[in-house]
Amino acid sequence: MSMTTGEAGGNMSEINVTPMIDILLVLLIIFMVIVPVTPKGLDALVPQPSKDQKQNNTSDRTIVVQVIYVPGQRPQYKINETPLTKQELLPKLTEIFANRAERVMFVKGDDDLNFSYIAEVIDIGKAANVDHIGMMTPKIMAGQ
Repeated sequence: MSMTTGEAGGNMSEINVTPMIDILLVLLIIFMVIVPVTPKGLDALVPQPSKDQKQNNTSDRTIVVQVIYVPGQRPQYKINETPLTKQELLPKLTEIFANRAERVMFVKGDDDLNFSYIAEVIDIGKAANVDHIGMMTPKIMAGQ
């Protein structure tokens, strides 16, 4: 605190605000640095329904890899209703996305399926140079 003498002859005390402003500026800088570092959520892709019913040729543009749960066995795989084995997925996806500018794939899995099978399909998609991989949930599938 600093003390000043006023004109009236009495002592008057004032708070020195300089240290508080310094602390405020340091906190401001800390928050400005921390905010861009906060983790960002997963980018999600959601298939959009066609606006025109006449444009049904979009089904050949959209690639959906289905992982179907079979009780007591390994899951079955399909690419747009074409059944494939797990070993055939990578060559087929590489062939499909070889000349495409839009490299988007969706993965649809059954509810009872272990997620490790879905993760394998995502890894296969990344190996086939797919840029964006979206997950189809049961709520999205019910709307189609």
